[in-house]
Amino acid sequence: MLLFTHSKHSYYSGKKKKKTHLLHNSASCNFGEKRQAQVYVSKEGTVANYGLVTREDLEAGEVLFTIPRTALLSQHTSALSSLLEKEQASLESQSGWVPLLLTLLHESTSSDSRWRPYLSLWPHFSGLDHPMFWCAEERVRLLQGTGVPEAVDKDLANIQMEYSSIVLPFMKAHPDIFNPKKSLKMVATQRIPKGQEVFNTYGQMANWQLLHMYGFAEPYPGNTNDAADIQMLTLLKAALQGRKAAAERRLVSEQWAFLCRQEVVGEEGAFVMGWERVFTEEELYTALKVLTMSEEEFTVFKEQEDGMGAAGMDCLILSNATISSLKASWKKLLFDATQMTLKLYSSDLEEEERVLKDVRAYSKLSCREQFALQVRYGQKRILHQWLDWAR
Repeated sequence: MLLFTHSKHSYYSGKKKKKTHLLHNSASCNFGEKRQAQVYVSKEGTVANYGLVTREDLEAGEVLFTIPRTALLSQHTSALSSLLEKEQASLESQSGWVPLLLTLLHESTSSDSRWRPYLSLWPHFSGLDHPMFWCAEERVRLLQGTGVPEAVDKDLANIQMEYSSIVLPFMKAHPDIFNPKKSLKMVATQRIPKGQEVFNTYGQMANWQLLHMYGFAEPYPGNTNDAADIQMLTLLKAALQGRKAAAERRLVSEQWAFLCRQEVVGEEGAFVMGWERVFTEEELYTALKVLTMSEEEFTVFKEQEDGMGAAGMDCLILSNATISSLKASWKKLLFDATQMTLKLYSSDLEEEERVLKDVRAYSKLSCREQFALQVRYGQKRILHQWLDWAR
């Protein structure tokens, strides 16, 4: 049983992200004689539930298995495909998921669905561990400061809105369907040692995104794509910190408004901090530059016709190797914003390190508590790292 999903890293860009989600009929998957001996499905040695594990070393370029395109479940292969295409305009939504979800709903409730054997393997809803299925108190208690509770709240609101305004009217318009009652290849992109899990489904995602979207997180330090967010508004608060004079606070407000107009920052945006570099480096570089300007510098900067273009062109890659070269005022602002972000968590790094090192204590945690701990710990390690670099 395999789940194929592709989703880009949710960096702040103000642009809508396209999502695709394909499921396949496991009975149609062809591993071949040789390949069947080299990879197998298992719950052992995997990050979360079932995964694909190698029996032997696999070299880059090797084909692990092939899947006929006709075996993929999507809005294009479902019995609903022609209807969904005909009414495509009425099914447009912010998420982009509506046609696929209608497909899954139809196929999972149809007794003659060709994907019924696969869909019968799905866990019951009570077994799903995505944070949206947790109670609100549990989300806040375990994931405060990680960004997951806020993301879930937005998801739940959007799900309710899209269901009531798009999905439900469509279903009511087609009561006859919704009664209330070519080969693809999976190829190794790098060498995979014997006994290692084969990852193919989630892309370059931070642990909080994996937990938010798929209900699991990779144990530290396994996720090299892990990241921590510093909310853009937190940088504004850090810039205002200690500025008591009205003129100073007014200058910062003007600088922030300028950055907003240029779409460098936004009230719901975040700077994405990775293990070795800032993924939103242009936005953070420009924000640090503008928010630390004197009134005279800011006046000149605004008057330059290509001011923002110049700021983008001389943008330095923000990484552990370059942060020492930043101006002291820039590093202080970044340090203060990082420190403010760390204060949002309900527990400290040392406390969580003790639990992770204590095998018995860690094993006593529920699955949700373990995943939440991995998310919090990874984020805090990243933030503490940037805190040290910005000193």
